[in-house]
Amino acid sequence: MRIWDINPGYLNRQSLLGEHRELHGIVSIIRHNKKGYSRHPETLRWMGYGWALKQRHKLLVAEMVLRGYIDKSPVLLRANAQKWPLVFIDSPASQLSILAEKYKNLEAGRISLPKNAQQLWAQHKYSVMARDTAAYQDIGKWVTSTTGAKALEDVSLELTNLLRSPPSKKLLRNALLHMWGYVSDYSSATNKNIASLPERKLLIKIQELALSSRVKYLTDSTALSEFDAWHY
Repeated sequence: MRIWDINPGYLNRQSLLGEHRELHGIVSIIRHNKKGYSRHPETLRWMGYGWALKQRHKLLVAEMVLRGYIDKSPVLLRANAQKWPLVFIDSPASQLSILAEKYKNLEAGRISLPKNAQQLWAQHKYSVMARDTAAYQDIGKWVTSTTGAKALEDVSLELTNLLRSPPSKKLLRNALLHMWGYVSDYSSATNKNIASLPERKLLIKIQELALSSRVKYLTDSTALSEFDAWHY
């Protein structure tokens, strides 16, 4: 039983759907006070964090929808709003390593597993741009000046925690317009028409063009799905 903390885009199809099932299993244990797996470390760390389980479910569903799946199983828990578990069973960097080993002879996830902090940052930069301008600038400078496993360990933890907060609506639009720049050549829409679109419609258009045109810089981006997991 495992609920990952890294972005669901790193999970392959089997892991993505598997986590979705296991999350609903934990929700059922919590809601109905079931004994099976109630003392499992993964269950214990999510006890009292109903809102976070609900949000993790939204992140999973956003990634599932991007890959063509339909979900009709909402999570209704709400406890401890805006709060996430304080512990990780494995650190975010360790989770990436676990997947790298697990996927050696299997299909990969949507997002390439990063080989260094620079690649990890490139995959998260639009998600951070939509949340914290200062963090965007600081992390960008830091990852260009450091190397090694320690850098990946440090930055993966900071990025995971940053993405647990919702995007700012103003910063979100700015990030989406930056993303649009990578797919605009594949669309007949004018910049004026794009600028008038609500955020979610703009995101959907970016998703469609990025996937159909195989724009790797965006298909390797956490933002391509996770933006859709937040209400705006």
